[in-house]
Amino acid sequence: MGQGSQPPAPGPADTSLGAGPDPAGREPDLAAGPEQPERPPAVPLLEPRDGLPPLVTSAGALSEAVRALGAGEGPVAVDAERASGFRYGHRAFLVQLRRRGAGTVLIDPVACPDLSDLDTALTGTEAVLHAASQDLPCLADLGYRPRQLFDTELAGRLLGYPRVGLGPLVENVLGLALEKGYAAADWSTRPLPEDWLRYAALDVEVLVDLRDVLAEQLVAQGKDEWARQEFEAVRSAGPPAPRAEPWRRTSGIHRVRTRRGLAIVRELWLERDRIAQRRDLSPGRVLPDSAIVEAARAAPATAAALIGVSGFKGRGAKRHAQEWFAAIRRAHTEADQALPRPSAQVSDGPPPAHRWHERDPEAARRLAAVRTVIAALSDEHSLPAENMLQPDSVRRLAWQPPDPVTAEAVAGDLSGYGARPWQVQLTSTPIAGALLRLAEKGDE
Repeated sequence: MGQGSQPPAPGPADTSLGAGPDPAGREPDLAAGPEQPERPPAVPLLEPRDGLPPLVTSAGALSEAVRALGAGEGPVAVDAERASGFRYGHRAFLVQLRRRGAGTVLIDPVACPDLSDLDTALTGTEAVLHAASQDLPCLADLGYRPRQLFDTELAGRLLGYPRVGLGPLVENVLGLALEKGYAAADWSTRPLPEDWLRYAALDVEVLVDLRDVLAEQLVAQGKDEWARQEFEAVRSAGPPAPRAEPWRRTSGIHRVRTRRGLAIVRELWLERDRIAQRRDLSPGRVLPDSAIVEAARAAPATAAALIGVSGFKGRGAKRHAQEWFAAIRRAHTEADQALPRPSAQVSDGPPPAHRWHERDPEAARRLAAVRTVIAALSDEHSLPAENMLQPDSVRRLAWQPPDPVTAEAVAGDLSGYGARPWQVQLTSTPIAGALLRLAEKGDE
């Protein structure tokens, strides 16, 4: 985070930047959305307006912070920092909150792992997060589960902003430049450097201000109800179901051509996961995917041969050489009939879309027709196609459409696939029409 003199503050803690001039003296057009005139250079946001708060690391300090946040007013800005590229799993290593009347609070969840009192204190308070689906699971693990949600990233998507990362969105909407240099840092580091804490505090500094402007733009575009449904879907979504055969997502697995090689990928992947969990390391830091694929292609028959494979020559890989080779031996001794097949169907959904032309050309034509409808609606309403209707819903409907095809039947199927009411209302009739026209052409 940069040092030096502090720029003009973005406003007092209880004032939205959308309610008047911003720090550079510009009057924002609250209803303009992404179609705004070219702005002057953004104002760097270098220091928290109230100064850098102390890190909460004790039960007493946490109780005081919870009391202050509970007594605050309006929505609460929330963010969490993880160390997914360094540690096993996706738990939080820092939680940041800011609320009018309470200021910014930085909590060390390693020292304070129970945030259930915070959950109670903020029961009726709207939480403002950016890309909430990424942070809600780790916050829930700590005991904090918001009952109301505003997701600024999702709001930006619905409004048609071309770049919806927090930095670009804050710059576009509020005219402020956030430092994003520590986004990929190892937040499990202790003690946390002051510059990192400053960066983390600034991430929630203007989040409520951003929320207020985006909320007005959603109303102006008639998308506020869409946003409410989307936010609730994110908030109420449970944890994702465990993937069947997650080892099949190994990067580069397409280069493994034999079933025995796939068995080696599977056994090495599972062994790596056990080691990573035991050592609390990101699996990629224990053994990269590229090494797993190279071992599967080489299929070494001895431990010495394994050490000669690319990716297994370093000290880290050699540390677990016996475990790696034991995993490969399990794959070598597995019965032929038990070996994994090249392309197992790992879900109850349709096959990958790129294979539809060979497996079911008519389904491929339906998919193209439905995608054309969604693209047209997305252009009309200025939002990404994947937010108009989830790609999985599009594939499922095209693969197995209702019989007979009616708008009501399409609406029922889409609802069953998890589409929100606003999506169903906008898409069911034009999709049904496209499918019927395609069927009529086929009958000619």
